[in-house]
Amino acid sequence: MDRESLELRSTITADGTLRLNLEPVVLPEPGPGQLLVRVEASPINPSDLGLMFGAADMETLALEGQVLTARVPDRSMPAMQGRIGQSLPVGNEGAGTVIEAGPDQQHLLGKRVAMFGGAMYARLRLIAVQDCLVLPEGASAEEGAALFINPLTALGFIETMRAEGHTAITHAPAASNLGQMLVRICQADGIGLVNIVRSPEQVALLRDLGATHVVDSSANSFRQDLTEAIAATGATLSFDAIGGGEMTSTILNAMEAVAARSMTGYDRYGSAVLKQGYIYGALDTGPSVLRRGFGFSWSVGGWLLFHVLQRLDPAVVQRMRQRVVEEMTTTFASHYTARITLEQALEPETVASYMRKSTGAKYLLTPQQS
Repeated sequence: MDRESLELRSTITADGTLRLNLEPVVLPEPGPGQLLVRVEASPINPSDLGLMFGAADMETLALEGQVLTARVPDRSMPAMQGRIGQSLPVGNEGAGTVIEAGPDQQHLLGKRVAMFGGAMYARLRLIAVQDCLVLPEGASAEEGAALFINPLTALGFIETMRAEGHTAITHAPAASNLGQMLVRICQADGIGLVNIVRSPEQVALLRDLGATHVVDSSANSFRQDLTEAIAATGATLSFDAIGGGEMTSTILNAMEAVAARSMTGYDRYGSAVLKQGYIYGALDTGPSVLRRGFGFSWSVGGWLLFHVLQRLDPAVVQRMRQRVVEEMTTTFASHYTARITLEQALEPETVASYMRKSTGAKYLLTPQQS
């Protein structure tokens, strides 16, 4: 069988040049526990963009023949040292059809699977069967393309909440595909959720989904609205995909303002209520700013799905994965604003569009088309 593939690769050279190109590869025959999958759909997630472009200055993008290049500023090169000279395959997740299988996996031939494990921006993917979900009969590749990162992240928020003894969550920005999934999960599971969005239109979007507490960060009353929503839900845990700026700080201060309402007297160290803020994204790559009005009972940390899945009990992870498959067309459905080919992913104008990372705007790669 023809196992020739094209893979989207990202390389940073020692002189500070980022190179993004399609690289031909020949994949080996699948061995025990392996599948060869024809990749039919793969979403572009913010985490994929970080690997694709690293710390490159996007103002310097240029297409040189079939290679997209950009300059990495000298000040950013020290952080890139670990990947210099390496041709790294891109794409965290995707879906497609099994065209070859190891001797112990012949029953999966012809099945459509969702996949998680990198190198998905490719025509073919050789992958371990444990990194796949077999999709229900009749499910499309588009329906299965984004069944790992956003769904498991949303469910991971819930597991983190329970493990740490919180009862409600604040999420920003909340109008994304992931945010909409979290709204549906919290509705179904009876969990309090404060949704922070960036426009009146996004408020309407989430309210149409049934969200109760939606606050608009562009409104003059944002801080007051946020405080009252936190008071109504009792949220002491937040997840912030913005990263840079003051969103996590603003949330913690609102939580402290709510906690202070129950204090019987003044305490110069603030309330004893633990307020936990997690930053799980970098939509804003600037500094994360904390304005210290939230007392001394607080914590801020990073939250990464891959690390969380490693820490969780395997039975819990399996339960999460099963729920995703069962609710793939409802709770965990993703919506795409554009579909592009591997070749189009290298066009500067297309790159500029998907690099905007606009809330609710999601691009889907279709590697079998050209």
